[in-house]
Amino acid sequence: MIQAIEKFLVKTVGIRGGVFLCAMLPIIELRGSVILGATLALPWWQNLLISIIGNMLPIVFVLLFMSWILEKIKTVRFLSKFGLWLEKKAEKNRPKVEKYGFWGLCIFVMIPLPGTGAWTGALVASFIKMKFWKALLSIFIGVVGAGIIMTLASYGVIGFLSFLL
Repeated sequence: MIQAIEKFLVKTVGIRGGVFLCAMLPIIELRGSVILGATLALPWWQNLLISIIGNMLPIVFVLLFMSWILEKIKTVRFLSKFGLWLEKKAEKNRPKVEKYGFWGLCIFVMIPLPGTGAWTGALVASFIKMKFWKALLSIFIGVVGAGIIMTLASYGVIGFLSFLL
């Protein structure tokens, strides 16, 4: 499977383009793109930079248009279940983010676990009506933090440090 993805990305858009596109995808986001870049032997600093930019690009649009899009999705018969699922996901994470505000959103995005990335953070921020620039900065800090964690893990620094200790 990895070989098929690698072949498609390298042949179609190149290593850097593949990492960039991977970072833009919901669910996979930066967490997956950093691993992909490390697997494809992309220098760590390029991988981190490309992954951060790729992850943040769609977030601007998610923050600006998610509420409107979600309302439209819920009115379309075959998409309404998906819209309700998105709404439920945001509502589930709402108390955590509302309680701690800016830093709560930042930490939520930074935690490198499934379902806690920039896309979900932007969804929650739009639900709680957090101001655009505040949400964007909070998510950006979270993405950078997650990127550093994933880069250290993917390039073996964390493994090396644990070996020394």
